[in-house]
Amino acid sequence: MHKARQGRTGGPRLETGPLVRLGFVPLNDCAPLVVAQELGIFTRHGLRVQLSRELGWASVRAKLAYGELDGAHAPCGLPFALALGLDGVKAPCCTGLVLNLHGNAITLSRRLWDEGVRDAVTLGERQRKHRGEPLLLGAVSRHSTHARLLERWLAPTGLVADRDFRIVIVPPAQMWANLRGGHLDGYCVGEPWNSAAILAGDGWCATTSCSLAPRHPEKVLAVRGAWATAEPEVHERLVAALLEACRYCDDASRRDTVVELLARREYLNLSKDLIRPAWSGAFPISRTETRQLPEFNCFHRFDTNEPGPEKAAWVMQELFGAMMPALPPPEVLSSIFRMDVFEAARRRATSSFNPANTTDSDHEPQTLPA
Repeated sequence: MHKARQGRTGGPRLETGPLVRLGFVPLNDCAPLVVAQELGIFTRHGLRVQLSRELGWASVRAKLAYGELDGAHAPCGLPFALALGLDGVKAPCCTGLVLNLHGNAITLSRRLWDEGVRDAVTLGERQRKHRGEPLLLGAVSRHSTHARLLERWLAPTGLVADRDFRIVIVPPAQMWANLRGGHLDGYCVGEPWNSAAILAGDGWCATTSCSLAPRHPEKVLAVRGAWATAEPEVHERLVAALLEACRYCDDASRRDTVVELLARREYLNLSKDLIRPAWSGAFPISRTETRQLPEFNCFHRFDTNEPGPEKAAWVMQELFGAMMPALPPPEVLSSIFRMDVFEAARRRATSSFNPANTTDSDHEPQTLPA
């Protein structure tokens, strides 16, 4: 019999097989990793996983590049940036799973609201009266959708980058504090860092990513290319386990459990009241107004999880189009967005998971040590 032990982020593991080191940044969309760890899905797929909480995407990128992590919850552009050396660091990297669609919003400061800003048009009007005072807007990574979503939202205003606004990189968990302190005028970030600022009265929601770019890929499971080559079966089992966890996260009847798990100190370490809005379908626009957005979070619906060629092309065109004269050839894209791994993992997941036969008792959260 294999000996079970408690991992540093909770959940019993079997001491068998190679250890898989996975990084995550404390955001709502790390939920599939948390669910798979805490509800024993990794273990059932024969995996021994160690989760590592990271401050931001720069840390994830560096640890993947230099082999300190085997894989990570990561922005959809990060595997391309590493594999193609688009920011000066080149390291083989790929993904066999898209973890989610959407999940971001643009939050602006209370000061801008008090000055009459209500949307992109009125923001443009405001800035034309304040030429020489560029807005400072936060995004979380050069390899993510966030800066592109800000640019897409601002495009109709005629505002000019570096003259009328500047986009700076800020770790997700530091966005709210910088907005509250007056160091940022707004930001695009994943949840719960929009809801946190909005519910505290420090900001308001200008728009959401599901409105700006419907069904765009957001986070992926990025893995080191060398690890994927050395551990192909483990890689397939990892993707299969997370595919099952993505199904769980998209089940509305399970979302209270997901929120409870995310709130734990090992993960987001926040009040459930700040985490829950994005899962409820009623997203806060201000302290007193909500908007029904049932597609704000998508973890499995709409073929979310397939790392297909259309998603790969979208990521390259939207995030890196200005850096490259043409898309890489299809064989290069398919070596980074790995449909072959996804298909093999989906067969594994289908054979081991039947939602009709799954009850809450099959997925009881593990109790963490005091």
